[in-house]
Amino acid sequence: MFGFNSSDIGIDLGTCNTLIHIRGKGIVLNEPSVVAVERGTKKVKAVGAEAKRMLFRTPGNIIAIRPMRDGVIADLESTEKMIRYFISRVLPRYRPFKPRMIIGIPSCITEVERRAVEESAYKSGAREVLVIEESLAAAIGADVPIFEPAGHMICDIGGGTTEISVISLGGMVVTNAIRLGGDEFDEAIIRHVRSVHNLIIGEQMAESLKIEIGNASPDKTIEKVEVKGTDAITGLPRRLEVDSVEVREALKDPITKIIDVIKSTLGKTPPELAADIVERGIVMTGGGSMLRGLDKLIAKETGVPAILAEHPLDCVALGAGKYFDFIKEFDNTRSVYDY
Repeated sequence: MFGFNSSDIGIDLGTCNTLIHIRGKGIVLNEPSVVAVERGTKKVKAVGAEAKRMLFRTPGNIIAIRPMRDGVIADLESTEKMIRYFISRVLPRYRPFKPRMIIGIPSCITEVERRAVEESAYKSGAREVLVIEESLAAAIGADVPIFEPAGHMICDIGGGTTEISVISLGGMVVTNAIRLGGDEFDEAIIRHVRSVHNLIIGEQMAESLKIEIGNASPDKTIEKVEVKGTDAITGLPRRLEVDSVEVREALKDPITKIIDVIKSTLGKTPPELAADIVERGIVMTGGGSMLRGLDKLIAKETGVPAILAEHPLDCVALGAGKYFDFIKEFDNTRSVYDY
């Protein structure tokens, strides 16, 4: 009865964005993971895109915060309020049954951090909560045939974490995860602009720079973008033109760390599965994988083709939302083989 009358909700509770998938409806919400609360009372003033516009622009009585850091909950109370608000937007206010929630989480989080995610989901109104590794959810969302007796490599680069896994027969054979992602890309750009040009820029300006001219491999043309910030010496507002070569140089360190983890994961992969990966390639998901030229650089450095998923931003939420159906299909297939 619950299965037919309650909603199955897949959630990508990301450091930068929260995505929600509802069974039969697809992705119904994609909002920044930001909450604006009133100082002292903790009363919610805004959530999502509206709250993100308030970041670093609020008066003294309002605080705009990002309750997720490095793929885990940094502020449990704010996360609960954020999930509750998002759920209220996508489900009817009056519903006979509570939903089941499947949430994608990084494999590198601790048991305490895992329980914090579950607790937050239950408090936001879930009847049942299941957490699965982000790379497994991303593989399902990218339509990778994970139940085949063959090796598939997933590289999921999110806002706070990067997870690389080799999947076969529905399970993760080898997995590596580091707390580094799109946020670290932004911070690397901020550090570079300050150290080279003595200009202090904000996170949103760095993110805009990354999206517009960010790149991992040399391009035929050099693009330029004007940035605005505060002069580190005079303290006055200043404009500056930054080109794509500089941005690539700024991103070199975090990208190198990600490639090193991919190489390490390939090195731990059993030979039979490694042969499959060489033939099928590395499937790249997550917002960070959309950095221009990153797939080409990974292919060049590892010698393995890198393929960007069709909807890299949506893969974890899509996979989480489809997880119950996949498990049912796998159980049916296994029972046939057992017979």
